[in-house]
Amino acid sequence: MVDAGSRLILAFDFGTRRIGVAVGNELLASARELAPLPARDGIPDWAQVARRVDEWRPDLFVVGLPLNMDGSESVMSTRARKFGKRLYGRYGIPCEMVDERGSTREAKSIAREAGHRGNYRDQGVDGIAAVLILEGWFARGEGLPSR
Repeated sequence: MVDAGSRLILAFDFGTRRIGVAVGNELLASARELAPLPARDGIPDWAQVARRVDEWRPDLFVVGLPLNMDGSESVMSTRARKFGKRLYGRYGIPCEMVDERGSTREAKSIAREAGHRGNYRDQGVDGIAAVLILEGWFARGEGLPSR
């Protein structure tokens, strides 16, 4: 078991068509986007997930929890929690859920500033959202306010 503070983390932005993925190092509090996982009604290709887990050997999973703006749970919250439970069940790696309110909006803003034309269906911002989720998790651990 790796000590808290020096873990490698895979973060996920759960979606029904795509699941954004980011990898980060807790010690450096840095995250970078990986290619998104295609999903069919929220179910990923588990073989692709296994390849990511084998490649990165994470110590922790972080999954964004899409809460309503008032903090209440939504249907997507339930589905994201189920995804997190399946990650833990398949790999035995701890999984933390983190409030992701506003991450998609912020990801779209970042993408627009980088020249994105706004066709998010074909060119999603899921990976950017996963990075923001992980950076928010890092900030929370450092006692900083998240986004």
